Amino acid sequence: MLSAYINILMIFALMFLGYFLTYKQWFSNQIGDVFSKLVLTIALPTNMFLTITRNFTHDQFLALIHGAIIPLISMLITFFISWIYIKLFKITPSRQGSFATMFTCSNTIFIGLPINLAIFGEKAVPNVLIYYIVNTTIFWTIGIYCIARDNPNIQQAKVNFHLLPVLKKIFSPALLGFGIGLVWVLLSWQIPASAEIFLTYLGNLTTPLSMFIIGIIVYNVGIKNLTINKDIIGVLIGRFILSPLIVWGLGQFIEVSTLMLQVFIVQSAMPVQNSVPILTRSYGGDQEYAASALGYSVLLYLAYIPLLLKLLL
Repeated sequence: MLSAYINILMIFALMFLGYFLTYKQWFSNQIGDVFSKLVLTIALPTNMFLTITRNFTHDQFLALIHGAIIPLISMLITFFISWIYIKLFKITPSRQGSFATMFTCSNTIFIGLPINLAIFGEKAVPNVLIYYIVNTTIFWTIGIYCIARDNPNIQQAKVNFHLLPVLKKIFSPALLGFGIGLVWVLLSWQIPASAEIFLTYLGNLTTPLSMFIIGIIVYNVGIKNLTINKDIIGVLIGRFILSPLIVWGLGQFIEVSTLMLQVFIVQSAMPVQNSVPILTRSYGGDQEYAASALGYSVLLYLAYIPLLLKLLL
């Protein structure tokens, strides 16, 4: 438990470092744009490729892939519920796509992997990666499409059937890195040692740069503007109540190991994806809202995780 808290605090500390360096005028919106491009086109795709190739073998992937049915069904149900919430509570139109994405998709690697390692040990890694595969696929397809539609210009492109700009964003470098990693595993290829060292350096940029970007966004929004509202409360309900409940419910009907179900529940109850504020910034959406939702989800998670573990263990 202590190591899990330390991992969360260190990630949160990176965000505040980004905030502080923006306050000191080391960082600016322009630097945030450069960081965003670096993360989305180089660091994150490399990180995804290495995560898949390091933690899976061909046989492990094929043996465990049947368990993906629980996260897949649960996330589709959660996504459907998010749009019911949007209609019932009249979520601001410019936030609806990012709301549905944050409601549905969780932070399965930057926070999820270290938390599961702290709770269950190395034996949890394959199950963590199964959830990660489904979460990542939905996030970088359905999720990114919804975030893009928050921009009125992209919505208009959809109406006029000019989908090429949207499709280019859906088939992003991050999704391609993820897909190449899966192919690499299925073909049982080995990464040359020198190439792995180089890719590791690039992949390791993902978390600090992502959190720096969020710190820059939060600074420019202003801490005093991080006010709670129904749009943010809805995200927190989806992340910390509905998502884990749906996974637990499916686990009563779909037979998987106890460890796999526990890992899936923990993964489903993670804070908001780090990439959402970066992507809303990139697409011209409501980045202040996305940054606020992320900040509140991480803050609440510090108090929430002990309750979750008490119910699980």
